Amino acid sequence: MTYRTLGRTDLQIPPLVLGGNVFGWTADEATSFRLLDAALDHGLDTIDTADVYSAWADGHSGGESETIIGNWLAKRGADIRDRVTLITKVGWNGSLAKDHIVNAVEDSLRRLQTDHIDLYFSHKPDPDTPIEETLAAHQQLIEQGKIRYAGASNYDADQLRTALAAGRDDGRARYQVLQPEYNLYARSGYEEDLEAVAEREHLGVISYFALASGFLTGKYRSEEDLDQSPRGKGIGKKYLNERGKRILAALDDVAAAHEASPAQVALAWVMARPSVTAPIASATSVDQLEEIAGATELALDDASIERLDEASAETAGASA
Repeated sequence: MTYRTLGRTDLQIPPLVLGGNVFGWTADEATSFRLLDAALDHGLDTIDTADVYSAWADGHSGGESETIIGNWLAKRGADIRDRVTLITKVGWNGSLAKDHIVNAVEDSLRRLQTDHIDLYFSHKPDPDTPIEETLAAHQQLIEQGKIRYAGASNYDADQLRTALAAGRDDGRARYQVLQPEYNLYARSGYEEDLEAVAEREHLGVISYFALASGFLTGKYRSEEDLDQSPRGKGIGKKYLNERGKRILAALDDVAAAHEASPAQVALAWVMARPSVTAPIASATSVDQLEEIAGATELALDDASIERLDEASAETAGASA
């Protein structure tokens, strides 16, 4: 597998990042361990999680995913930590004030059972905290060796530009990586403005929802399909429309031409975007993990990319 340099960092990551949002939610601990083992076997050694995963599930309060990853690291032995790039996030349900960040990182380190986090994202902008304070907190953690790099998730272009300007001060961290939503269905939010900032500033880009919550796997094609998973009803409202069906048809065509699955094609399309370092994808079974891992070996030709670009274009006449 060919690894990619993450922006200006010294982190080398595979072209696909394993999403940990399912750990402790739709994948119990035993299943999650099998998924993590299989991912490592396939060279997918970069794991994305957040301190809030999976607070949305009944009876959960957040931290479940980090806890399972930490238990896996502990069970697999001391040498496994050096083989894994750990990504987590702070600030989804709380603030990005300094006190919150420095306390939250301790909780994440404890749950992950490690002494450092490789990439620590501000999960979303905090309008109530000056960005200078947030970046100073990240810098403190870098100097203490608790995190290696800081990143920005869910920032729009103006927010990102402001943060990067503030990060030019020596006393503040600079966001080195951007985490936007980006997939065949959700294109404009990244392509219209954020992408240019990321390229100009030499940011690494790790995109989320690469499979549009599972829609781009082709699993959901009718109203009857929406009961297959907890995500189904939300998927139907958001994606099951004329444009979504057009994208699925293009995925089917390209998948057939490459003897691949629609999920593999959807991931390969994101991986082929020069500005994107790696998309994130999750799995709830080893079979699914092996399928998405196969996307790293799929190189789409120009004609296939053009077919997918045209089918997914957010034209005025398309239902988005």
